[in-house]
Amino acid sequence: MIGLLFFALAVLASPLKSKMRLEAENAVLRHQLIVLRRRLPGRVQFANSDRWFFVQLYRWFPSILQVLTIIRPETVICWHRSGFRYYWRWKSRSLGGRPQIAVGLRALIRQISVENPLWGAPRIHGELLKLGFEVAQSSVAKYMVKRRGPPNQGWRIFLRNHAPEIAAMDLVVVPTVGFDLLYAVVVVRLDRRDLVWINVTRNPTAEWVARQVTEAFPWDEAPGYMIRDRDCIYGTIVTRRLRAMGIRDKPTAPASPWQNGFAERLIGSIRRECLDHVVVFGEAHLRRILRSYSRYYNDIRTHRSLDQDAPVSRPVQRTGSIKSFPILGGLHHHYARA
Repeated sequence: MIGLLFFALAVLASPLKSKMRLEAENAVLRHQLIVLRRRLPGRVQFANSDRWFFVQLYRWFPSILQVLTIIRPETVICWHRSGFRYYWRWKSRSLGGRPQIAVGLRALIRQISVENPLWGAPRIHGELLKLGFEVAQSSVAKYMVKRRGPPNQGWRIFLRNHAPEIAAMDLVVVPTVGFDLLYAVVVVRLDRRDLVWINVTRNPTAEWVARQVTEAFPWDEAPGYMIRDRDCIYGTIVTRRLRAMGIRDKPTAPASPWQNGFAERLIGSIRRECLDHVVVFGEAHLRRILRSYSRYYNDIRTHRSLDQDAPVSRPVQRTGSIKSFPILGGLHHHYARA
């Protein structure tokens, strides 16, 4: 009964519709019957031609949504939007122009921009030209690392810039075979972690420590700052000697060995790699051992913080047979090509 009522209303309203609109609705109804007569298993399958047919008629006559029965109106709208995206993707396709730069060059641009936060696109562009890369400045600006704030250096760069002017010193207590105590002073530069001075005594005094500072740094090679702890051995004589050499004294806070981390790390290496494996017989014996280890530490031992290089940079050897040279009686070995 309700179906007949809707049919009657459609018949009464049909004279009010245009002829083209009626033909479009009839075409949609006929095409729906064609799709249903395919008798494919499962859900109703639509080909791309079917989608194009419904979408094109929907563009011309949006009223066909009222006669769609096998698909929902929002499905046709979704097809139309997908076709719109595909169309403009095709319209926006690349028709040539400037070729893309290589992936390796993009990585190099990002690396340079990360390592040099104060450089802009013109500076990086000039550096690439000197390296033999023909690239536009706009491409450099495109592949640079984008920063939110103003360019600035990090703590790593800040400390690396100041490390050549900073040195650190500390004392090491070493027991002998007779349970006597010997004292060794170590002085290290923070720039290359090189052990610039090491010496041994039985009775350390402020005068002796001041003399070691003088012997560690010639007058034209003194650092700008000296980090030390607050041991009472560093008396007025030491502070006066530092001031006379143009070195600013920087004592650490009380009970804060972490503030002198470079010297503490060096002392730990000396203990783990040398002193924990030998029995010291006397002052001369300890001095000889520590100076041998100092040569090994500066000239041979590689450091992760120096990109696997020694404080005194070692050349890379690629030719020759490999030979082993014992150090500290065979506790360590040095490998070189001969």
